[in-house]
Amino acid sequence: MLRSGARVPRGWRWGVLALVTVLVAATVIGDAQARGRRYHHRRAEAERYDPPYSSIVVDANSGTVIQATEADSPRHPASLTKMMTLYLLFEQLEAGKIKLATEMSVSPHAAAQAPSKLGLTPGETISVESAIRAVVTKSANDVAVVIAETLGGSEEAFAKMMTAKARALGMMHTVFRDASGLPNDEQVTTARDMALLGRALGDRFPQYYKYFSTRSFVFRGRLIRGHNHLLDSVDGVDGIKTGYINASGFNIVTSVHRGNRHLIAVVFGGHTAEARDARVRSLIANNIHIASTKHTAPLIVEGWEATARAKEVAAAKQAASPRETVVAAQPSAPTAGSTEPIKPNLVKTVTVQPGAARNAALSPLPSASHKLMPVPVSAASASITTVATVKSEPTLPPMPAPAAEAKAKPTEVASAGNNIPVSSSAPAVKRGDWIIQVGAFDTELEAKQRLTLAQTKAKDLLGEANPITEKTAKGDKTMYRARFAGLDHSQAEHACRNLKRSEIPCMLLKN
Repeated sequence: MLRSGARVPRGWRWGVLALVTVLVAATVIGDAQARGRRYHHRRAEAERYDPPYSSIVVDANSGTVIQATEADSPRHPASLTKMMTLYLLFEQLEAGKIKLATEMSVSPHAAAQAPSKLGLTPGETISVESAIRAVVTKSANDVAVVIAETLGGSEEAFAKMMTAKARALGMMHTVFRDASGLPNDEQVTTARDMALLGRALGDRFPQYYKYFSTRSFVFRGRLIRGHNHLLDSVDGVDGIKTGYINASGFNIVTSVHRGNRHLIAVVFGGHTAEARDARVRSLIANNIHIASTKHTAPLIVEGWEATARAKEVAAAKQAASPRETVVAAQPSAPTAGSTEPIKPNLVKTVTVQPGAARNAALSPLPSASHKLMPVPVSAASASITTVATVKSEPTLPPMPAPAAEAKAKPTEVASAGNNIPVSSSAPAVKRGDWIIQVGAFDTELEAKQRLTLAQTKAKDLLGEANPITEKTAKGDKTMYRARFAGLDHSQAEHACRNLKRSEIPCMLLKN
């Protein structure tokens, strides 16, 4: 045993130091390996995560749908639900039944909600204005339930009020079961319905809509920051709401004003918040310049949409016996460089009442002797007029029953559902060897929709051209070019000048 003050031999000191170094290194390496395993596990889980995607872009000035992908397929709204919670709250404010300074009581049920939450405790109160800011920024579930119980007596009763209001606005595919958007298999909506609600909030409550642009606020000394990062990163974005649950992915409804143009963009099914935001940026960049600069659509108000749909149903019932048609699915893409016309893949035979599909603008394909005609982007209705391709989907009460399948030989028609140009089966006639390109996009559907839009802007000049999409890859990124082939040089130049006047980019290419 060493006496106090005795010197430790140098060899011992180096031995102890070496041992400590080895132990520390082993610990560091072990921690790094553990972190690496956790990282790869999370990455593998992220790669397997595949929530269902859908999107829609609506020109809020005209009501026209510019882009749509699975826009009518059922999705879980997650915290987008709170848009309707606030809609009903704004109604009460406008009616003078409550005020921004009104204090609302917190129940044990509200306080017990899962995050994200403000952390309220039973028995305390929160003002209406603070509640609005907390829902918009923090997406606070406890605050959403406080609002529901204040206005409806219970969250269940309030959810019925929400669904009834959705019907009154024309949101025919939406069912609410709670005020917050927390997971519930029966709580469903669509991208189209959420776009309609986004428009309605701005039209109906311009004095309160400004709250959706709130980036942060202070609550009882705490700074509460918002989740909508597009407010600071995309020019013109003024709200409105983000959302996430595992079953839905990362969702968002976005409003953007740029100049006199106004778009509502909705995305469901982002794998991450960053991926969702990137998709919205792309949708805005690809479509803002072709949006209308004049407001021609009537305001979205309660009852208007439902009344319009009721008139269509009544007109359908008065029509003659149903006729049988086939709705075209998304056309198959030609091979790169091909000048063959895009042809539809025929799918489900459905029964269509004459007059009932007026908004869908179904029209027969031209005969073999006729030229290719575009399917128009209909602006006849102030509501969202473009509908998705008909498909079998779960029926959501009280949605109308699906049309019965017809058994007779179908008649070919062009589908306005996705606004994709199609042609007759007539053989292509060799024409000019010039091509014009009107854009390059992340998805083939967007490219085809741009082709249709270009045809509506220059139908007299592009009637004989062949619309094509070309898939191209740059590194690990895939793009789809939207092109018209079969033009001579003069036709191509003239068409490009016309399209550029309509603010559609255009580039001449020699085939």
